[in-house]
Amino acid sequence: MAKAKNNKNAMGEFLGKLISFRNSLKLIHWSITGKGSYEAHISLDQAIDSLVDVTDRLVETTFALKGTVDIIIPETTRPQQHIKYIEAYYQEVESQRQSLFPESFSQSIIDDVQETIQQLLFRLKRLE
Repeated sequence: MAKAKNNKNAMGEFLGKLISFRNSLKLIHWSITGKGSYEAHISLDQAIDSLVDVTDRLVETTFALKGTVDIIIPETTRPQQHIKYIEAYYQEVESQRQSLFPESFSQSIIDDVQETIQQLLFRLKRLE
């Protein structure tokens, strides 16, 4: 029972970080300037829109399986080095996905999260 509760807490933390990550992309979007900033704005908006959908799907399917999970969204700040921040978040998702969400459909949703992040990184790096 304690392990299941700890896993639910870890799931809630993961989901909260996903929401915080999405919000941090909006903070980056609002503050980015300079050469390629319009394209970066568009790329960030596309990623944010995609993450809204996949976050909702992951939360709803998790609740369907586990019941209500307490989601605590950590403080969201604008990262100074946004590409490194986005890359680090991708790795964080990769390191936790299997242990927290072993169901194949949950893995598919997380694939969509990671695909969105990789597409965003591709676009942002091409603008540098």
